[in-house]
Amino acid sequence: MRQPLLVRENDPGRGISVTSHARDYARDSRVSLHAHGSDQLVYASRGVMEIAAGEHLWVLPPHFGLWVPARTAHRIHMHERVGMRTLYLRPGIFARWAGCTVFHVTPLLRQLIFEIVRRERLRARDGLDGALLQVLVAQLERATPVPTGITLPRDERAAAVAQRVLEDVASRRSLGDLCKSAGASVRTMQRIFQREVGLDFESWRRQVRLMRGVQLLVSGRSVKEVADAVGYADTSTFVALFRSVFERPPKAWVLGLPSERSDEEE
Repeated sequence: MRQPLLVRENDPGRGISVTSHARDYARDSRVSLHAHGSDQLVYASRGVMEIAAGEHLWVLPPHFGLWVPARTAHRIHMHERVGMRTLYLRPGIFARWAGCTVFHVTPLLRQLIFEIVRRERLRARDGLDGALLQVLVAQLERATPVPTGITLPRDERAAAVAQRVLEDVASRRSLGDLCKSAGASVRTMQRIFQREVGLDFESWRRQVRLMRGVQLLVSGRSVKEVADAVGYADTSTFVALFRSVFERPPKAWVLGLPSERSDEEE
């Protein structure tokens, strides 16, 4: 198997704890499969990213960050115009999460990311740099993980069902109907999903609908339009699902997103 490209250009050098990188991407831009020698904190100052690593897929909207451990191969798809702000940490500075994790970015952490990007790097024990590093680690230790991702099943039959769901999120086809062309019974399919993704099929499909819903909300669609587009005839059902994860209704969440002219530019 071909190994992913190991990118080291942004890794912290001698005497450096954190480096940073800022880049803006056009809609539908893609970053091919690669890995870094350092831990990453990926943040979208605007727009929505879809990040894939192995059998895992995450949606990363504004106000959220993704922790990517060193040497984790991943690829990125920009669904909208995206402002990507990334911090690269020397491995061992922060060790709370062993795997990729989406988490809520507080206003303080957001401003801290912007400040480190402005400074370009933090030195290991340099006065103000050391203080900023301590605050960064403290904020990450307090960060709340958020389930905005899915795991894709490896079993060929379940993978075929999963692909049909991803291709037509609005479909309300039952699992029984989806199983007819997959060569497995409903019971077998449920067992596969539970074993390989840790969720029953309907719970997994709700996660897919939530991911797609986040993308559409950020693109400017109304809550009703989004609910219809992700397979909910009753808008209130989508609102309840969204609120269970993001702790506020979709409309309020959208109103709280960073404006096109973000804080870092003011």
